[in-house]
Formats: sequence, C-alpha cells, structure tokens
Amino acid sequence: MKKFTTLTSAVVPLNIENIDTDQIIPARFLKATTREGFGENLFRDWRYNGDNTPKPEFVMNNPTYSGRILVAGKNFGCGSSREHAAWAIQDAGFDAVISSFFADIFKGNALNNGLLPIQVSEDFLAQIFKSVASNPNALLEVDLENQTVTIVDTGATESFEINPYKKSCLINGYDDIDFILAQKSLIEEFEESRKVKA
Repeated sequence: MKKFTTLTSAVVPLNIENIDTDQIIPARFLKATTREGFGENLFRDWRYNGDNTPKPEFVMNNPTYSGRILVAGKNFGCGSSREHAAWAIQDAGFDAVISSFFADIFKGNALNNGLLPIQVSEDFLAQIFKSVASNPNALLEVDLENQTVTIVDTGATESFEINPYKKSCLINGYDDIDFILAQKSLIEEFEESRKVKA
C-alpha cells in the first residue's frame, strides 16, 4: 500500500445520508477478484443512465468538483459487507472519505485497504459542505500523524480518532503482512531469548 501522511486536496461533495455498499458498488459488479477496474462502476446507478450515458446532475459527473477526498453524508458504507466498496472508492482516485458516521464493517475494510475513513462531528461536516458550496475548489488538509482535518479557507480544524495500529500501517504503507515482516528482527530477538541454553 502507498504511504499516507498528509493530504491537501479539493473534495467531491456527496451530501447524501445512508449511502449503502450496494450504491457504492452494485452487487452485479462483484465478480472480479482483483482490485483494479472497480472505480468505473463506483456509484454506477447514480452516475449513469440505463444506456450508460452519464447523469449530468450527479456530482462525480460535474467537472466543477474534483479531488482525492470524498465527503459524504451521515452513515456512509452501511448495508452488506463488501471489500469491493473500498476498492471502488480507491480505484476512482480517492485516498480518504469523510463522514459524520461510518458503518463499522466499511470502516474496517477501508483501513485494511489503505483508504482513510475520517469521522467528524455533524457540525464540522456541515462546515465542510458549506465551504465547498461557496468555493468548489476549497481545500481540506488531512494530517494523519496529528489526526486532524482542516478547512483551509476558514482554518477550522477538528481531530479524528483512528486505531493506533491502523494509523501506523497507513503511515508506513503496510498491510497486515507487511507489518509482521517489519517486526522480523524483534521476532528473531524474542525467539533467540527463548532458546534453552545447553
């Protein structure tokens, strides 16, 4: 996985609550077993008409908005568990998702795949949407080391929580196996100390 330390980016605002995993990546696209290619079907039924033409009213089809941060309404990632939801968001170019609440399974899947879910207060989420409404190019700064997200235009900042182990993995670009391999010298030292002296 790539390392995540700080990210300053414009955002794609999706001010919809209760976005479930079947909207994020519909079940009919779950046949592939590799992570690549899911981004084109992210929010497929919201993004495209039945004839595959883009729906101009959907935010991801609006050239006004771009960026590596997706900002969504409360209760993002609810519904059935599918790792493909995190894959699709990443494959579409996002490194972080901000909401005022995440479903636990989605949050776990996101962190396991190097996508940072940032849970903020409802008030701060409203401030982000307000900032983007007045300036579509408004920037957010995500500082993972200090666990803060800042609205650059206003200077408003809020802290967010993250599991310390997952934070370490994201900062170092580790998946679970990489993390264990990084502890090789400590493991060897421990094993050596356990050997019975002849």
